[in-house]
Amino acid sequence: MAKILKGSEVTSVMNEKLKVEAEALKQKGIMPTLAIVRVGDNSADISYERGASKRCETIGISVKNFVLPPDVTQDELLSVIMQINNDAGIHGCLMFRPLPKHIDENLVRNSLVPEKDIDGITDASLAGVFSGTGTGFPPCTAQACMETLDHFGYELKGKKVTVIGRSLVVGKPLAMLLLGRHATVTMCHTRTLDMPSICRDAEILIVAAGRAGIADKNFFNPTQIVIDVGINTDDDGKLCGDVVWEDVQMAAAATPVPGGVGTVTTSVLAKHVIEAAKRACGSADR
Repeated sequence: MAKILKGSEVTSVMNEKLKVEAEALKQKGIMPTLAIVRVGDNSADISYERGASKRCETIGISVKNFVLPPDVTQDELLSVIMQINNDAGIHGCLMFRPLPKHIDENLVRNSLVPEKDIDGITDASLAGVFSGTGTGFPPCTAQACMETLDHFGYELKGKKVTVIGRSLVVGKPLAMLLLGRHATVTMCHTRTLDMPSICRDAEILIVAAGRAGIADKNFFNPTQIVIDVGINTDDDGKLCGDVVWEDVQMAAAATPVPGGVGTVTTSVLAKHVIEAAKRACGSADR
């Protein structure tokens, strides 16, 4: 049986540390503040917004919600982003995507200043991740994988790590974060030949394909650490990951779905807001 790497164990430690940091900022007269921009009433967005707001409230972060109708014009949305950019009291911004088709998403997301881009959606933030300069922030889910591995004490230096998935939300930025920690990274995707054998050879396997059950018993080995990033719905309407849970029990350790990396993501969001607030007042450790 694989050791279950519960996200709640990671967030418990993170949240206590973040509460202390938030309080230290307040003692300096700085209220760490997150802006959440949502267009329309997508149920998944509303659920995440509710969870993120609750996590921030617990830690001591203020949240300002900007909820816009689905037929909002591009200029109106850009005006909201400019308002957030120019408000010194707002330190980070979470903007839900995808945006409605009548809006140029690339234009809108890149209108956010990287200093407040706490979920790594702008080209400038992603460039910072790839260059290692620290401009902006990496996407929260990618960072949540790193936080999980660190919490459970898994060394990355010199380790063979395979990532399934090459999106800009998880796969590509995560590969850069892993390389920054001196891991030897292999990336797999839909056109990878003989993917199971490549994955079996990994010491750490991170599955972020967005496809339920893509990784089965042929992908794992008994000493492997498996991080399942996927959040899908099975035929019975239940949440499941990209990994076949019964099969991954042959590995040494694995994150569950739900209750794994997804749980950590909102704490990473809060961590980035705190960090942005510290940078704004010049007290960040860079």
